[in-house]
Amino acid sequence: MIKKEFNKRRLRIKSTIRKKIYGTSERPRFTVYRSLNDIYGQIIDDNAGKTLVSVSSNSKDVKGELAAAKSKVERSTIVGKVLAKKALEKNISAVVFDRNGYLYHGRVKALADGAREGGLKF
Repeated sequence: MIKKEFNKRRLRIKSTIRKKIYGTSERPRFTVYRSLNDIYGQIIDDNAGKTLVSVSSNSKDVKGELAAAKSKVERSTIVGKVLAKKALEKNISAVVFDRNGYLYHGRVKALADGAREGGLKF
């Protein structure tokens, strides 16, 4: 029961955020999805409706780096750095951050900070 209420609340907050945030080709949207064990980051061009870059904590190219991480927050930081590196390879340097209804705290904040350390501007 509690899980349902939390999800409803997150979806309500998400819809409010999405009314204001929109990704263009010059500044695509950087969105976060957080599951119980993993974290996912995507950079999306909403004009074209395409995902430009995506990385998750269970991606093959991140598995080796995540072996040294002890906590989910550390894993999120590493995922953010890898996402920023991939985005810079595709000439994406500025994005709009979409926290997707989650609080800007813990793993979501760590992912954003890792992306900033990697060179993304938002």
